[in-house]
Amino acid sequence: MEVAQVLHMNGGRGEKSYAENSLVQRKVISITMRIAEEAITNIYSSTFPTSLAIADLGCSSGPNTLYAVSELVKVVDEVRRKLGHQSPEYQVLLNDLPGNDFNAIFKSLAGFQENLKKQMGDGFGPCFFAGVPGSFYCRLFRAKSLHFVHSSYSLMWLSRVPEGLEGNKGNIYMASTSPPSVLKAYYMQFQTDFTLFLKCRSEELVAGGRMVLTILGRKSEDPSSKECCYIWELLAVALNDMVLEGIIEEEKFDSFNIPQYTPSPFEVETQVKKEGSFTIDRLEVSQVNWNAYDNEVHQSGAFEDGGYNVARCMRAVAEPLLVSHFGEAIIDEVFSRYGEIVASRMSKEKTEFVNVTVSVTRKG
Repeated sequence: MEVAQVLHMNGGRGEKSYAENSLVQRKVISITMRIAEEAITNIYSSTFPTSLAIADLGCSSGPNTLYAVSELVKVVDEVRRKLGHQSPEYQVLLNDLPGNDFNAIFKSLAGFQENLKKQMGDGFGPCFFAGVPGSFYCRLFRAKSLHFVHSSYSLMWLSRVPEGLEGNKGNIYMASTSPPSVLKAYYMQFQTDFTLFLKCRSEELVAGGRMVLTILGRKSEDPSSKECCYIWELLAVALNDMVLEGIIEEEKFDSFNIPQYTPSPFEVETQVKKEGSFTIDRLEVSQVNWNAYDNEVHQSGAFEDGGYNVARCMRAVAEPLLVSHFGEAIIDEVFSRYGEIVASRMSKEKTEFVNVTVSVTRKG
């Protein structure tokens, strides 16, 4: 599997699109936004640049793409008004892999900018946008051109499926039954990728530039912990059942592995310190329910089906990976079964995603 070619969220605005099934990710941005606001306030207040370059890495498409950016721009504008400064020009750089639905982003920009101008009033801007397709595991921007980098729920995706996963039969990710060699292979790939990410960003950020990264992770030091692997284990159950029924070839199933690593706060801290270009300002953990509609008032009874909601959310994320490996014919059946399995487990236990957020400053 060539990850950079097939890893992207479901595009468009349809029922199965990421745009319509990304409320969990929206909630995570909301929960962690205070850390990003603090960081961008610090970089602006210490340098007062006339031009402020903000990059959002792994921006995807849909309402979340511009939500984070608008919140960051608003907080800078609030600070500069209080201090009586002229507004900086904003350069907003939206990055994702080439398969991302950039067209949907570009179509929404005119309306977004119009609303932003109305909200901010006189003296704001201007605000320039650009799409930057490419992997963030390589250089994307000019040297020392960025002031602030934001990324949410993207860095757990690896640049490739790790090598040496042949012994991971019956699983599609790290699991309690995975041999130690599989856990080690995943961790080594994370170390390689995250170090490369930090090195590339260190070359692109100005001295004193800030970066706030939120990664789907875990609190436990056990990489096969349920808190980070359970969501994939349940998808493996659905696929395994289809193997037993002869719908999916066993060999096809055994050769499928998810290119993801969900790090602990200690692992994130260790890699940042080891790479050496950044100082850590904050390192925090938060949680969000698997079911984005949990504790919310709904207009539709459909949203009360937690398993259905989680399955739709996971489909919007994982469908392109599954289609590239198994083909399209089985997808509806996979996620129908998956929804039932998830609903059953959610009725018996607490199910939450763990988020690791790190705020760092580029050393001078």
